[in-house]
Amino acid sequence: MPLSSLSRRRALQLAAAGIVMLLSACDASPDAKDASAASHANWPRTLDTPKGKLTLEQMPQRIVSTSVTLTGTLLAIHAPVVASGGSSAHSKVTDEQGFFTQWSAVAKQRGVTPLYQGEPNAEAIIAAQPDLIVMAGTGGDSALKLYEQLSQMAPTLVVNYDDKSWQELATLLGQATGREADAAKAIADFDAEAAKLKAALKLPPQPTSALVYYEDGSGANLWTPQSAQGKLLQSLGFTLAAVPDSVKGNTSMGSRHDIIELSGEKFADGLRGQSMLLFNADQSQVPQVLANPFLASIPAVKGKQVYVAGLDTFRLDYYSARNLLARLRKQFT
Repeated sequence: MPLSSLSRRRALQLAAAGIVMLLSACDASPDAKDASAASHANWPRTLDTPKGKLTLEQMPQRIVSTSVTLTGTLLAIHAPVVASGGSSAHSKVTDEQGFFTQWSAVAKQRGVTPLYQGEPNAEAIIAAQPDLIVMAGTGGDSALKLYEQLSQMAPTLVVNYDDKSWQELATLLGQATGREADAAKAIADFDAEAAKLKAALKLPPQPTSALVYYEDGSGANLWTPQSAQGKLLQSLGFTLAAVPDSVKGNTSMGSRHDIIELSGEKFADGLRGQSMLLFNADQSQVPQVLANPFLASIPAVKGKQVYVAGLDTFRLDYYSARNLLARLRKQFT
C-alpha cells in the first residue's frame, strides 16, 4: 500500500504512541528523570547527512533500523531499537528472523521486532511507530529508494557505512541517538582488547590480501583500506596488499568505497598479498582456494598462506569485530 493512502487510524496510532511515551516519562523514578533530563539537555541537535542537514528535536525513544548492518552497532551502544529489517533467513550468517547471528541473541533479549526479510517494506516500517528511522545509504541492505516517503513520516537518518570503521559508525550513531557515552565505552573496551591482541600477534607474511571469495571460485570482493575490515586489520599491524591500477575502479553495487570487485582476468591480478585472509568464510573454504587453478601462481596460494576470518565478518559491527579478534588470536598468537 502506498504511504499516501495510510489511514487516519495509523496516524492516531502514532499520536497515541507519543502520549504513551509522555505518560511513561511521568511515571519514571527520580533517578530515571534526572538521567532523562541530562540526556535531553543538548536537544534539539542537527546532523550532517548524505541527504543534507537533519534536525532531531528530541532524543529518540523508538528507533527503526532498515539496515541489518547498522542494527548491530545500534544495539552495541544501547540505542532503543524497537524493530529492524533483516536479510534472508537461515543463511550461514543469519537466524530464522534474518538477523545476523553475532547479535541476534541480543536483539531477542531486547525485544527487537523483525520487520521484513530482504526487500524493504514501507508499511511495516511505519507500523512500528518510529521516532527515528536509520537507513543505509550504500550496500545491499539500503532502503534509500524509500527515503522520500519515509522522511515525510518520521526523521530519517541516512548513513554510509562503506567508508567507516564500526567505531566511526558508533560515534556517529551515538551522536544521533544521544548515546555518546555508551558509544565511547564500547569503543574503549574494544580498542583495549585490540591493543592487547596487537602486542601478541605474530602476523603471517605481509602484505595481506583480505577478501570475500566467491563460492563458485570465479572472483572475489577485495576489501580496501577504507573498508571497516581494512581499517581494523591495519590497526592490528597488517599491511594491505596494493592493488594494480589495472583493476582499480572495477567495483560493484554502485560507487562503493569498501570493495574492489575482482573477476575474470583481473581476479588473480588483484591478489598480490603474500598471505590471504578470507572473510565470510570458515576453514572449509581454504582447500577450495588452494585448489583454484586461476590462483595457482599467486604468492599466498604458492606459499599456502591462506587463513579465515569467520562467516560473520561480511559486515563488521562491535559483535562480529570482537569475534574476528578471537579468531585472529587463535591463528596468529
